[in-house]
Amino acid sequence: MKQVKYISNVSVSVKMENDVIRFSLDKPQYGGNVSQTKVTEKPKRVKMSRKAKLNELRLYRLKAKKKMTSPNPEVRIRYKLEKAKRKEEWLIEKLRKFELPKPPLETYDPEILTEEEKFYLKRVGEKKKNYVPVGRRGVFGGVVLNMHLHWKKHETVKVICKPCKPGQVHEYAEEIARLSRGIIISIKDTNTIIFYRGKNYVQPTVMSPPNTLSKSKALEKYQYEQSLEHTSQFIEKLEKELEEYQKHIRRYRQSKEVEAKDSPSDM
Repeated sequence: MKQVKYISNVSVSVKMENDVIRFSLDKPQYGGNVSQTKVTEKPKRVKMSRKAKLNELRLYRLKAKKKMTSPNPEVRIRYKLEKAKRKEEWLIEKLRKFELPKPPLETYDPEILTEEEKFYLKRVGEKKKNYVPVGRRGVFGGVVLNMHLHWKKHETVKVICKPCKPGQVHEYAEEIARLSRGIIISIKDTNTIIFYRGKNYVQPTVMSPPNTLSKSKALEKYQYEQSLEHTSQFIEKLEKELEEYQKHIRRYRQSKEVEAKDSPSDM
């Protein structure tokens, strides 16, 4: 008898009887050596009904209302502080989605210009009216694309940053120079940067860098950043209020203790 083939757990064998070939199927016999795997059932998730969810939400709102209308100022301040910190964590998680992977550092050797060339390019850039605005969205792909479009006909281009925080113009200048491969000629009036395209400038096939945000994403990121800034300021204000209230309570208790000590002696 020869075993020819195995199909799943059933074996097919060939038998010779009186010069006649017969096929037969043998059922497997599980012995002690064969280990049987145990199937573990996953715990079923208990689904809440719509009514249970509404009751839970009403209970949460009732607790929040009690804290907001509490006669104790410390309870009200702590409730606002916890709520603001939860919002701050949520905004930080949202902003992490806009973090782009940093590309590998490329060797970039900007052209060396003499002082006379820089002075000439600065005068040319100030006289010309072509400019690229950088608004509340900050630096995104559209800013670099517009610079390359200006560099088709002009050697220089002005980048005007409004609104711009103190010191932010230098960060913008470095970021734009890295993305556009332009040369910074001068930074004027704390919000105007003049860029030079270079002597050997060649317009790239893809003028908008791939590792930048789109216009809509840049606006969404700005809105989250503004909300995070206001929330952080509100948290600092609440922490100061809580600290002042605790100091007031300590002074009040100390004065009460002093009055309690002095009252028996007066009698």
